[in-house]
Amino acid sequence: MSFRLRSPLGRMSPRTLRSTTILLASAVVLAAPAHSQSVPDDGSVLPFPPVPMAGKAAARLQDSTMAWPQEPQRLPDGAPNILIVLLDDVGFGISETFGGEVHTPTLTRLAEEGVSYNRFHTTSICSPTRASLITGRDHTRVGNGTIAERAVAFDGYTGIMPKTAATVAEVLKNYGYHTAAFGKWHNTPATETTAIGPKDRWPNGYGFEYFYGFLGGETSQWEPRLTENYDAVEPPHDDPKYHLTSDLVDKALNWLDDYRAYDPNKPFLMYWAPGGVHGPHHIFPEWADKYKGKFTDGWDAYRERVYKRQLDMGVIPPGTELTSRDETMASWDSIPAEQRPFQERLMELYAGFVEHTDTEVGRLVDGIDARGLKDNTLIFYVFGDNGSSAEGQQGSISELLAQNNIPNTLEQQLTALDGIGGLKALGTSRTDNMYHAGWAWAGSTPFKGTKLMAAYFGGTRNPMVVSWPGRIKHDGKMRGQFHHVIDIAPTIYDILDIPAPKVVNGYEQMPIDGVSLAYTFDDAAAKGAKDIQFFDNNGSRGIYDNGWYAAAKGPFIPWDTPGSSKRLATWDSAADEWELYDLTSDFSQAKDLARQNPDKLEAMKKLFLEVAENRQDFPIGAGNWLRLHPKDRVTTVYNEWTFGPNNRRMPEFTAPGVGRQSTQVTIDAEFGENASGVLYAVGGSGGGLSVYMEDGHLVYEYNMMIIENYKAQTEKLAAGKHRIVIDTKIEKPAGPAEVVISVDGAEAARATVKRTVPVAFTATESFDIGVDLGSTVSLAYEDKRPFAFDGKIEQVKVTQ
Repeated sequence: MSFRLRSPLGRMSPRTLRSTTILLASAVVLAAPAHSQSVPDDGSVLPFPPVPMAGKAAARLQDSTMAWPQEPQRLPDGAPNILIVLLDDVGFGISETFGGEVHTPTLTRLAEEGVSYNRFHTTSICSPTRASLITGRDHTRVGNGTIAERAVAFDGYTGIMPKTAATVAEVLKNYGYHTAAFGKWHNTPATETTAIGPKDRWPNGYGFEYFYGFLGGETSQWEPRLTENYDAVEPPHDDPKYHLTSDLVDKALNWLDDYRAYDPNKPFLMYWAPGGVHGPHHIFPEWADKYKGKFTDGWDAYRERVYKRQLDMGVIPPGTELTSRDETMASWDSIPAEQRPFQERLMELYAGFVEHTDTEVGRLVDGIDARGLKDNTLIFYVFGDNGSSAEGQQGSISELLAQNNIPNTLEQQLTALDGIGGLKALGTSRTDNMYHAGWAWAGSTPFKGTKLMAAYFGGTRNPMVVSWPGRIKHDGKMRGQFHHVIDIAPTIYDILDIPAPKVVNGYEQMPIDGVSLAYTFDDAAAKGAKDIQFFDNNGSRGIYDNGWYAAAKGPFIPWDTPGSSKRLATWDSAADEWELYDLTSDFSQAKDLARQNPDKLEAMKKLFLEVAENRQDFPIGAGNWLRLHPKDRVTTVYNEWTFGPNNRRMPEFTAPGVGRQSTQVTIDAEFGENASGVLYAVGGSGGGLSVYMEDGHLVYEYNMMIIENYKAQTEKLAAGKHRIVIDTKIEKPAGPAEVVISVDGAEAARATVKRTVPVAFTATESFDIGVDLGSTVSLAYEDKRPFAFDGKIEQVKVTQ
């Protein structure tokens, strides 16, 4: 079933669109009371018009009758509950269910009772996949051409999901579903996540009646930066058994109990998207220890084993070729023997994290079953929002080193790791560890590429399993139709016989790009319903057309950020070399037919440009803009702030640029004898800046992504009121910082930070006054977290 609405608003810029649709919304709201009968009741306009009262309202009470109207039944009998599970950063060759070597009992169980898909695709990156999933539109059409933190001022890349693309939650809520989202969101503009809002682009503003999770792209599994609906909440500080994934299951089951107790006659939609297994790879050591010794022969050998198993299991069709390693990626044989224990442990942690996450999905499914709901629950289990992530580069103890393009060597990292506990510190709150890109490539077996590469299926092809015990019968046959994450919402509409709405909340709707895949539930051999599918991320791009696929690799190589920066400086998308594949006989993109079939390639390139323009993808490669122009990073409009003693949880992208750019911080506070505690902090253990008191001494500490650490300390401060001024001069992004600390007008200490973090210390850690929430910037007070200041802060003023 295909939805193809045509809208004159489809190509407007978000700013024009917003102003236009505000007028539309106002018109509808104003017209509704006087002309409610003119609002159709066929689902083309949502919300539905109010149901007239069944009684009679006369002038006199005695002449009136009171009768509530019967609510219309807008859903088919037996409309299912719906659970969408979306894991993070897991490639095609990881799960044992699809031939990999990581134990995934829940994915296997659901596959054995439902149907599995081996040609299902994502966008190759976080925010875009999520926006596409919940709207049914291609990612650039809904402003999500890149992640929220890299948003730029091109229509397809603003990081704003327009209200002209109603989410599946918004639509189903209007039909009577209860809706909830848990886990990673990553679809709110990075500058709109403070406590003061605006909050209309938070999950609740997109149709979810309840939300519990985190708004950014990643978070610590031990000290996650959590949000419940519209409020920041804190995890327990002292529970050694706490892990975010488990917490998300607990909250989801609690929500189900409320649903079952208060309104069980209506079905539910649950979107459950944990942080697992995005970096940092945080997991209890006993889960990682299950994989000790299993990866000693490295990623090249892993690919060979998994490829053979995939063939034997029928996960990939006979004749599929194993693609070769890119010449820019290190072989396992090239890794020095003394570094291999580090690289092996990183993969053990990742594997343990995957198994733990899948096991927790099983606990959620078991909870649904125990409540008598599983038989009529339709489950989409999408095993990854993109391929495995190569952002760990050569293996990392602080994954944002790559995002910030900070030059470093593995030797530097290993030396720093030894200083914080050695290999045992990996996977704990002391590190933001990510495995070597070679493991990500292995996790995408048998394909080329990794996350961030939309040209290759190593970035976009993810396993999917669909289970619906009361409706779908397992037949043991793999579904091989070409489908994409934009097809999930249309599938839900198809099953529920819901027409694509033309207007939602006063906003005229843009076209839905996806097609239903419900036809595959009963027929593994059914002819595929998708004709064309568009892909682009960072200029790595492709177009699918009825079995053919044309692709351009693009300038950005995820496992080589420094080299990519050099390529970007001279890159011209019009000069890219394209490849051509016949997917009807080449499952893994192993045979480039560009030279043999130049006419077909040219036709495909032309088609790509036509679709890309329609989907607001221009300019090609806009996701790379900030790599070329880092000063254009989305940020707050303010350059001066005054904070009180209780201002906390200010996201880094909205906060003052302390530690990244020139600032002056003035602190007025009253100190006791031997004062202790944090005055202000930004970031976390993976990188950050903290100014704190320790036994009466003021300490400035700059944690440069773990690999370097800079400190300055004053003489002991006498009890009483003091004004502290911290002047920081940074001439350019990533440049050195000169820091001068004054107490009551006199210089008290100074420090030189040899290099600074240019973009962000972390993805979701915050700027806090009077405490250091989340993981601690400094190990000096790790065991005293959140290390609240024991004096009285009057105000903290920051200018930049």
